[in-house]
Amino acid sequence: MKYDDAYWHYSGDFPADLPPTAAATHAGMFLAWALLSGLGGELHVIDCPDNLLSLQQRRETPGQFLCRACDEKFIEEDLNDEGRAFAQAYFDFDSGRYMLDYENVLSRELPSLYHVPDTWETYASLKPILDQRLADWRTQQR
Repeated sequence: MKYDDAYWHYSGDFPADLPPTAAATHAGMFLAWALLSGLGGELHVIDCPDNLLSLQQRRETPGQFLCRACDEKFIEEDLNDEGRAFAQAYFDFDSGRYMLDYENVLSRELPSLYHVPDTWETYASLKPILDQRLADWRTQQR
């Protein structure tokens, strides 16, 4: 299953003033958080541990990571079983909960959600919300 693909965004109604990589920021933020929170799949944890190390050491931003390590795609193999279940419940575009949180926390004053900077400071602003959503979700699973 593919959760997101930057191509879906930059090939559609996308701001002309931004590079296509800006379409990877929102998914990159979620994926980086998931990997750094222990929700990573074997692809990143076992097969390519340098991917996780790159994030841990902040050698690249979350959006850059998604573009480089994931070919602009966020797929189910990026996550472990718990990560997939949480992503299905929270990241899923049909439910819209992640994007609502993302927009409320990061893009209220910006022209679009694509204008959110792909930085570790942005990640730090979003992380507490994601941590809380995961904790709430885990409580509901008991």
